[in-house]
Amino acid sequence: MEKENINKTGNNSESKKPAPVGRRDVIKTLATVPLLGAMAYGAIKTRKKELQGRDISDVFQLSNKEAVFIQPQANGKQIRLGLVGFGIRGKQLMRALGFAEPTYIDTLIEAKKTNPNDTRYEVFMEQDNLNVVVNGVCDIFDVYANTAAQAGANVNKEGTNGKPGNLPKRYLTYKEMLASDDIDAIVIAGPDHWHGTMTIEAAKAGKHVYCEKPMTWTVPETYLVRQAVKESGIVFQLGHQGRQTAGYQKAEEIINNNLLGHVNLIQVCTNRNTPNGAWVYPIIEGSNPQTIDWKQFEGDPERIKEYNDYMLSNKLERYMGPEKRDQFSLERFFRWRCWWDYSTGLSGDLLTHEFDAANQIMHLGIPASSTSSGGVYFFKDGRTVPDVLQTTFEWPDKNLTMLYSATLASSRERGKIFMGTEASMEVSNILTITADRDSQRYAEKIKQGVIPTNQPFFTYVPGQSKVDAVTSATELYFAQRGLLYTYVNGKRYDTTHLHMREWLECIRQGLTPSCNIDQAFEEAMTAHMGTRAYLEGRTMYWDKDKEEIVRG
Repeated sequence: MEKENINKTGNNSESKKPAPVGRRDVIKTLATVPLLGAMAYGAIKTRKKELQGRDISDVFQLSNKEAVFIQPQANGKQIRLGLVGFGIRGKQLMRALGFAEPTYIDTLIEAKKTNPNDTRYEVFMEQDNLNVVVNGVCDIFDVYANTAAQAGANVNKEGTNGKPGNLPKRYLTYKEMLASDDIDAIVIAGPDHWHGTMTIEAAKAGKHVYCEKPMTWTVPETYLVRQAVKESGIVFQLGHQGRQTAGYQKAEEIINNNLLGHVNLIQVCTNRNTPNGAWVYPIIEGSNPQTIDWKQFEGDPERIKEYNDYMLSNKLERYMGPEKRDQFSLERFFRWRCWWDYSTGLSGDLLTHEFDAANQIMHLGIPASSTSSGGVYFFKDGRTVPDVLQTTFEWPDKNLTMLYSATLASSRERGKIFMGTEASMEVSNILTITADRDSQRYAEKIKQGVIPTNQPFFTYVPGQSKVDAVTSATELYFAQRGLLYTYVNGKRYDTTHLHMREWLECIRQGLTPSCNIDQAFEEAMTAHMGTRAYLEGRTMYWDKDKEEIVRG
């Protein structure tokens, strides 16, 4: 029996005649609903007749309904969690759950003192109580494991002078955690090459899974993950917090109402220009062969064999290494995203965000073909994954192309743009629509001067539009794309918090999360197509009937 879909947006396509509007009504409207650029107060305050003349409800039909997210169940069962991996993303996921290391709380408090406009402390403290307890942590780096335990014990969200709760148990291996009777669900936040293996074994152990993207490192394991999740019946959520971005839900409504006309081209991108954004992470003090279990880091032997077989059979040895897998390396441990030996590169790490957004908005599914190009053009640091990547995906059955363009050495802003025959839509936390100058749908309004073509005529701002409380260029990048926070009924929410809340409530209520195993499978295969197209230098095709990637 198909489970309930919990992430749908309301739709109201009924056209209504404009009612008389006074100055007080105009002010109220502008304060509470999405803003129509052509109907800004300065343009409509003079006369009611003029306001009525600028009405576009006959050609642009859209509801004022807010984004819809699953609501917590009253008196829901407490869920006992285990966390695997407490690196950069692991810390973020724990904070989204309501747990943070005491030193992090100190940092937020001090930041607030320095800058009164820094709202991160208030946002964190006001997060909903998700009714979870962290019973176990697992990290192969002692420093991370100890810090994770401190975060899990910080049940009162206090700084270093606070009183901690019970320390979660530290597990030396994820298998020991999966065997525990006091763990209901696990959060997987380790390197890419472990995601699939851990998910498979967690599913077999009956543990619900929240897995960071990408879902898998190799193509063969992608089928095994899907099979294990479906056979076990566990609740699986892939870590694409953009699913909880209000602007994305509104974009889906716009597409469903055909307000852009036929969308034939989507342009998405990744632009960064910082060491952190290019995965050149710092080497943490206290890291050495005695504090890091390198043998565990190497990976699952089965997955390593799959990876080696693919690379060697296709004569791709130049993309392997440069050092032997069993050779301890602090650089590769902390900057593992730079090597195919552990990573999925730009395709798995960043392209997946953009594809998932497009898939959420337009329900694209796996593309029919993929072609990629690029290389290591700036970071000559021994990495094997490219720092520049261009990938083209085709959906001939939808008469649609998606262009992905990425560089890790330029921060020039480019949008997430859906180009239609009638209008174009740029999507992030803020959503804008600009009419096409040759539009037929809006032709009369364009001719009348009601709808401009040189600027957006519709802007959707959920709550407020300013980007605040960011501390780095990388955070700013994700904030502008709606991947750090969103606004619901005027209140700011961490999107990861909402995404994890959804997963937990689906466990409690027997629902299907928005980024479930089927969505994750589509994302994984799409990313693998992009990666293989780059590595092999040829077009990759998706055989829908056989469900497999084939070479051009």
